[in-house]
Amino acid sequence: MVQFKSLKLTGFKSFVDSTDLLVEDGLTGVVGPNGCGKSNLVEALRWVMGETSAKQMRGSDMSDVIFGGTSSRPARNVAEVSVTLDNSERKAPAMFNDFDMLEVTRRIERGGGSNYRVNGKDVRARDVQLLFADAATGARSNAMVSQGKIGALIGAKPIQRRLILEEAAGITGLHSRRHEAELRLKNAEQNMERLEDVLLQLDGQIASLQKQARQAERYRKLSESVRQTEALLFHIRWTEAQKRQEDARELLVAGESAVRDLTSSVTEATTVQAHVAASLPDLRKKESEAAAALQRLLIEREGLDKDKAQIETQMGQLRARIQQIDADLAREAELASDAEGALKKLKDEREELSEAQGGEDDALDEARELASEKALRVEELETEVDALTNKVAEEEARLKSVQQRLSELNARRSRLTERHDEAVAKLDDIRIEADFSEALEEASMYLEECEELVEQRKMAVEEAEMRLAEMRDREDGLKTAEGDARDALRDAESRKARLTAEIEALESLLRGGDDDKYPGVIENITVQGGFELAMAAALGEDLDAPDATDAAMHWATIDPATDDPALPDGVTALAKYVEAPALLNRRLWQIGIVDDEATGNFLAKNLKVGQRLVSRDGALWRWDGYRILAGAELPAAVRLRQRNRLEELRGELEEADAVVEAASERAEIASENVERLDEEIEAARTAEQEAHRAVRDAENAASSAREEIANIKRDASAIESRLQNAEEAEKRAKQDLDELIAEQEELAALPEESSEGLMEIKAELIEKRANLADARADHMEARSQLERMQSTMSGRRKRLEFVENEIATWNERASGAGERVAELRERQEEARMEIEELELKPEEIEERRAILSDRIELSDATRKEAADELQRAENAQREADQNLREAEQKLAEAREGRVRCEALLEQAEQHRRDLIERIRERVNATPDQLVELGQIDLTKDLPSEGDIEARLQRQTRERENLGAVNLRAEVELAEMQEQKDTMVSERDDLIAAIEKLRSGINQLNREARARLKAAFDEVDKHFQQLFVRLFGGGGAHLMLTDADDPLEAGLEIMASPPGKKLQHLSLLSGGEQALTAVALLFAVFLTNPAPICVLDEVDAPLDDANVDRFCKLLEAIGRHANTRFLVITHHRMTMARMNRLFGVTMAERGVSSLVSVDLHQAEVYSKKEQTELDFTS
Repeated sequence: MVQFKSLKLTGFKSFVDSTDLLVEDGLTGVVGPNGCGKSNLVEALRWVMGETSAKQMRGSDMSDVIFGGTSSRPARNVAEVSVTLDNSERKAPAMFNDFDMLEVTRRIERGGGSNYRVNGKDVRARDVQLLFADAATGARSNAMVSQGKIGALIGAKPIQRRLILEEAAGITGLHSRRHEAELRLKNAEQNMERLEDVLLQLDGQIASLQKQARQAERYRKLSESVRQTEALLFHIRWTEAQKRQEDARELLVAGESAVRDLTSSVTEATTVQAHVAASLPDLRKKESEAAAALQRLLIEREGLDKDKAQIETQMGQLRARIQQIDADLAREAELASDAEGALKKLKDEREELSEAQGGEDDALDEARELASEKALRVEELETEVDALTNKVAEEEARLKSVQQRLSELNARRSRLTERHDEAVAKLDDIRIEADFSEALEEASMYLEECEELVEQRKMAVEEAEMRLAEMRDREDGLKTAEGDARDALRDAESRKARLTAEIEALESLLRGGDDDKYPGVIENITVQGGFELAMAAALGEDLDAPDATDAAMHWATIDPATDDPALPDGVTALAKYVEAPALLNRRLWQIGIVDDEATGNFLAKNLKVGQRLVSRDGALWRWDGYRILAGAELPAAVRLRQRNRLEELRGELEEADAVVEAASERAEIASENVERLDEEIEAARTAEQEAHRAVRDAENAASSAREEIANIKRDASAIESRLQNAEEAEKRAKQDLDELIAEQEELAALPEESSEGLMEIKAELIEKRANLADARADHMEARSQLERMQSTMSGRRKRLEFVENEIATWNERASGAGERVAELRERQEEARMEIEELELKPEEIEERRAILSDRIELSDATRKEAADELQRAENAQREADQNLREAEQKLAEAREGRVRCEALLEQAEQHRRDLIERIRERVNATPDQLVELGQIDLTKDLPSEGDIEARLQRQTRERENLGAVNLRAEVELAEMQEQKDTMVSERDDLIAAIEKLRSGINQLNREARARLKAAFDEVDKHFQQLFVRLFGGGGAHLMLTDADDPLEAGLEIMASPPGKKLQHLSLLSGGEQALTAVALLFAVFLTNPAPICVLDEVDAPLDDANVDRFCKLLEAIGRHANTRFLVITHHRMTMARMNRLFGVTMAERGVSSLVSVDLHQAEVYSKKEQTELDFTS
């Protein structure tokens, strides 16, 4: 089986630092105080084996397993756990079985998910879970007995306890495979349903394609007519383009001629400019030389001024130096007086030190001789002790070598025995593994399923692409409709804006008199359209009068009288066409409307007092003969027309609002349609991408299936060589074991002989070491006395040397004082002589400065003359430059004209090229082929371009009215028919596959029932034996409840402790329940041994006697089942029975660390120390 070797944690919960836990043969104990992180080791092992529940990890989220930080350590962002497995027996699944060692690693990042790796290669979580499930272990297996697992087993329902039997039977993998088969069956049935739906859709699509094929034929004929018309239109445009090109070429020739003429003029101006420019360098040089000469003279004069100032500065410095020398002479006289007193003190101290040095050399020699004698004694004793120490080390090394060799031989004998047993077991396993036919058949079936799935998903990709293409065709039409709707909305909004602006302008004009205190009655009058002039002529300025009684001029209410005269016959009163206040009724009923000028003139003589006649064009006839001719522009008429126009505009504005609202709704609907279609297109595009991804996944699965078949065949071919190797390994193990036993018997008698001689040597060594310690103490005391004497003599000598040096120094100072005084007086005389010399120099400087001033005046005049001559030459240069610029400007303009001509020619040529390209794109021909393509008769006049464009638009519109046309309809029809035939064949294959899957599921169920029944019998037998062993008597057995189908049955536990009757587990005491549950778990181990068993404080509820039985049982199962136990405990008896102990500590709050103790090695060291103590005593 696969064996666990080690567990490594980094950043997992409280184990922030990298921690290694070795899992070796036998019993490994983990101890430590509560809360130090022992259970975190168990959770790390479960986590790396594929645990997916954060709740099982004692957290709310899986990222809680990452170290969360403490007050002194920051939180980590990554946690990683690795477990190392020994696969030398090649019992791992096929995908991992090529390696002797497997390192399974799980890594999680904060904010991200987990990823698994096996030997550095990324794998799925399911692959890791199957790896451990096939080894009878895993994150949720019964081999992981965590805290509370015993209690959970006791309190579990019978149905839940059945899972223990399933694990013992090894059918957990069968459940997984059955689940996969059921999923495949479900997928196959769903595929069958989809296939039937697709076949129905294909029938509808075939009928639609037949119709599309007929429409495509009509489309091709119209396209041919459009192509001929386009050829004729392009021929006309090609002729015009050629003419434009010829005209542009003639203009370019004229422009180039003008450029040549102006180029000659520029050349002449350039020659004149160059001649003038040639004389400028000499003149500039002459002017610069004159300026330089003037500058040098000025600089020389400035130098003389600086020399004069420097002389004055030097004289001041010399006077200061003479004063300093006088001070130094006074200080030297004072120092000579101090030297005499210092010399006297130093000579007295020298005499005292000389007297103290007498007699100290003899005492120093005696101290040296004593220290030498003590050192020789120490060396002699050290030599003796070293010899004895080496002899003891040699004897101990020899004895230890023999013991170590015996220990190695014992360990090697155990390993060789184990290897021999493993070789025999491996040989048997390999013979069992020789049959690969079933695995090969399953892999072949799976490959066929994958290939079928690939074909199905390819069909789904084609469907998704067709749907996407159809939606894109619809998108163009909807976007066109959206654009039309938005154009209509913009037109409606523009009209509404114009109406609103006009209404606001009229309202502003009509409000012009609102500020008056008394508005006129005209504001309350409404006149029918066409009667505004008549109303204005009839009432005139009277319309401006208000109806307020307190106004100086106003209208008052007077009802019509019964005796008011009637209007002439056939005349209609103006009041019938006007809506006005009642106070105007009498006036309006006395005003009549006539149709024309003649009628008014005829009826005017019949008017009564106060009556008037008016016409629509503004003519007025009053009873007293007053006339207003037609056509006079009256302000009141304008205002009345404005009021009427305002009412009309308001009505139009209401209509415009309705139009805008309707257009807005249409535009919004069109936008929603486009957005909805965009969403559908995006969904279709996503579906297409998912379909492509599904095809890739299916192809990968098929590739994996092919690879698995190849691996199975390769494993089958390699099984024979493995069988031979296993036989040879068994022979070698047997031979090595025989040789080792012989050597072990030979070395067994040596340790007893060596121990007696070693004890005598150690006693002598202890005595010599005591003598050596005394001698070293005497030597250190003599040496310390010698060093004190040497230190005192050295200090006295150094002080005497210092006194001698000081006496010499003061003597030198006294003798050198006279020399320094003479030197100072000499320096004082030199400074006075320098002052006398410097007092003569200022007069000489003044004479030289007067001469320089005359030379500066002459040089300045020369420079001005050269500058004037240079200015005249530069003026001539500027004039020549101006002439050249004007000539160049004209040339540039001519060149620009030529460039424009070139651009026109280029445009004409580009137009021809574009036209050629458009001809090629639209009709796939050259200009020379247009005549033939358009069937043009060159002997006749060509129609106008407008007529051809109208014809082309008509033909194009007729073709567009056909709507979306599928030109590949005939090809798609044939492909669709072929696809239908293929799908019919696939449906038959799918039916056969479904039957095969159902048969396979039934076979898995039969096998699971048989294996579960056999496992139940085996577990029940072991349980009965273990119960008697743990309780020291009594009896117990297992019982299946509702056992019609073992796969659905429950597991009940019946127990009878010594002296008690047989009863259910729930009726036992707490300790009895715990022991019974432990017996059941270990019965499962014996039935289906797991490579590792983790027991987390299982012995907590047991007393000492039961703990002893529990530990003995662990040792027996470990030997029998080759299971490695990892036991977390607080019980001292359990700790004592462990082969090795790991301690979990939390020296730093919140951070766990691991320390280990090998109890076997500790026992060897303990015996050795005890032996040494016995020797010394």
